[in-house]
Amino acid sequence: MALRRTVWVSVFPLLAIVAACVPQDGAPKAASTVSPVPAQQPIAAAAPPASAPPAPATKITTDLTAPRSGIGTATYRCGNNGMITIQNLGTALRVVGPDGATEEFAASPANQSSRYQEAATHDAIVIDGREALVMKRGSTPQTCKR
Repeated sequence: MALRRTVWVSVFPLLAIVAACVPQDGAPKAASTVSPVPAQQPIAAAAPPASAPPAPATKITTDLTAPRSGIGTATYRCGNNGMITIQNLGTALRVVGPDGATEEFAASPANQSSRYQEAATHDAIVIDGREALVMKRGSTPQTCKR
């Protein structure tokens, strides 16, 4: 009985401290409980001048699955089969083969920027850094490098 009381007396204060440190509403608690009160300013002084346009908001996108919006062109060497030119159109690729034929590959799935597929032939291209894996129906996949 005395052991149970000793444990309760030593654990209860720790639980009280932890409960005081953990916010009950999900908001982070400030390091200090005393916060300074800002001085009241007249409303006219707080408003920006009428002639100054508001500063544009900067949007930072960290979603890596979002398609790239930049358009760029790169040439890849594909071993003995020559070179291909890939133009990045954002959500699609335009590929000019060694024979001069042009194909368009749509992003597959549509919300990413590394895998592309041509709908009619099911040919595909996977872009990985400076390499492009080109998969054509009926032939062995080949790696092309920039």
